[in-house]
Amino acid sequence: MIGQSLSDLMSGFAVALELHNLMWSFVGVLVGNLIGVLPGMGALSAISMLLPLTYAMHPIPAILMLAGIFYGSQYGGAIGAILLNLPCHPPHAVTCLDGYPMTRKGKGGTALGITMMASFFAASVGIIVMIFASPLLVKAAFKFGPAELFSIMLLGLIAGGTMSRGSALKGIAMTLVGLLIGLVGTDVNSGIMRFTAGLTELSDKVELVALALGLFGLAEFLRNVNRLDSVGSGMHVRLRDMRPSGAEIKQAFMPMVRGTFIGTLFGAMPGTGPTITTFLAYALEKKISRTPERFGQGALEGVAAPEASSHAKTQIDFIPTMSLGIPGDAVMALILGALLIHGIQPGPLLIAQHADLFWGLIASFWIGNVLLVVLNVPLIGVWVKLLRVPYKYLYPSALFFIAVGVYSTNNSLFEVGEVLVFGIAGAIFAVLDFQVAPILLGYVLGPMIEEYCRRALLLSHGDPTVFLARPISAFFLVCSILLVTLQLFFWLYGMRKRRDRRLAV
Repeated sequence: MIGQSLSDLMSGFAVALELHNLMWSFVGVLVGNLIGVLPGMGALSAISMLLPLTYAMHPIPAILMLAGIFYGSQYGGAIGAILLNLPCHPPHAVTCLDGYPMTRKGKGGTALGITMMASFFAASVGIIVMIFASPLLVKAAFKFGPAELFSIMLLGLIAGGTMSRGSALKGIAMTLVGLLIGLVGTDVNSGIMRFTAGLTELSDKVELVALALGLFGLAEFLRNVNRLDSVGSGMHVRLRDMRPSGAEIKQAFMPMVRGTFIGTLFGAMPGTGPTITTFLAYALEKKISRTPERFGQGALEGVAAPEASSHAKTQIDFIPTMSLGIPGDAVMALILGALLIHGIQPGPLLIAQHADLFWGLIASFWIGNVLLVVLNVPLIGVWVKLLRVPYKYLYPSALFFIAVGVYSTNNSLFEVGEVLVFGIAGAIFAVLDFQVAPILLGYVLGPMIEEYCRRALLLSHGDPTVFLARPISAFFLVCSILLVTLQLFFWLYGMRKRRDRRLAV
């Protein structure tokens, strides 16, 4: 089996290295990288705009280009999150928590270097898993029904809700705010509009890009509107500053491994987007750290783990999309649509019927990730120079791209107004020391948890014991209960210690 996979992979490299296929793969990663840097212009916007171009193309270069845009934008999206606190792609919202504080401390180049290493490592592992473990992962994916997906997402919600620095209670409160925002829109089961205040523009829910860029990008601008210096004023960035030291690489290695594992695990589950993997990877690192108070202040692990999980998930996402025809998120749905446009039916027979496409795509992942490293090594210096741009020039420019990016998503000025509302709310929350990252988690997972819960109850004819009757679902529910119990224990233990100190004084 291994020998056959290696033989097929060599055939895939022969396909991917054909001049026209290599050219379109390079175009994809280059466009994806550049688009990823621009606020609001993520992979979804880029693929949507370039999809008509693929109609007249051969299927193989068309899919290679679209795939290159997908994982290329993941590289570029981390740059805005680390340097400017702008999560151009929602999964990078977690990277903002420690990436931007590292920039403020003069470690922006180090954060970018670690991101590049974590991304390449995780992508490589994801590609290897695709080569050798695709059949096993497909079988595992079939074991996750609505009950299992509900339980694992509930665990992610509970873990992520308490991940923010400071008060766990504030983190839970922000998660609930996100859940409420996620309820806005049309109920998929009844077709009734909920919590829209009579605004038809909200019938299709609050736009995710508007929420993320408002809470992180615009809020940061409002908080620093009176600053006249630059982000890295007084900081001298040299080439060696952009290369992590041996100690920093050692510090980030195990978080990379754990993040890659989480991304690989969730990549095999249809219907789960990359955002949940980054939140879970971050929450895990904070839980197991001996110094959790460092997170949110510029912890290197808080950058390495989420980025690794995001890139591993990006690669593994192609397994359920191509082998089952079930996309993991909106971007994969577009790539699925591109396959169907070219008359290629995703499913178990795709590998046999279109072996050149499947193995050429896998080979192009490695080629594309090498191209991204080659592109980003010289360009990292350009990104770090952004630190020297004064706020009075930097943030108005960023606001322009935010407005253009959000408007271009659905050609709606109403969504630009959403950015303004969420930006003001985010600035107020920041002043009150409420972390806004859990809002995004609640928004993403809330509707999915509701959907899977209702679907599981519908299939079980309203029997709630279905969540305990299925072993995988019961396991994740027990983990959720244990996590809540531990949080209560640590809270009570902290209260007791504070009381003892007051009595001792």
